[in-house]
Amino acid sequence: QVQLVESGGGLVQAGGSLRLSCAASGRTVSRYAMGWFRQAPGKEREFVAAINWSGHSTYYADSVKGRFTISRDNAKNTVYLQMNSLKHEDTANYYCAATNQFVAVSVREYDYWGQGTQVTVSS
Repeated sequence: QVQLVESGGGLVQAGGSLRLSCAASGRTVSRYAMGWFRQAPGKEREFVAAINWSGHSTYYADSVKGRFTISRDNAKNTVYLQMNSLKHEDTANYYCAATNQFVAVSVREYDYWGQGTQVTVSS
């Protein structure tokens, strides 16, 4: 089992920044690829960013490319999502997830999920 706990969400003005963290525990989490997803009220959960186990491969949704950066520190078992130039449409509950695959961009490919952290961007 892998346990994931997100933190760092909050209220920020449009154009501002936040950094989300995902602390992982359990099995050797450094061997898992990690992803961030988000879900706004009334909408499906959508892919935001993913990173492979070593951190050398990253993937982003077009809507966040150039504004968000995913990274990981395997020594700390933590994955980060740096979010800059935030927009009102980035408002959502953000989830961290882990997968046994090299890297994945769809919800069904992830095996473990955190409880989420709310990000609200005021316009």
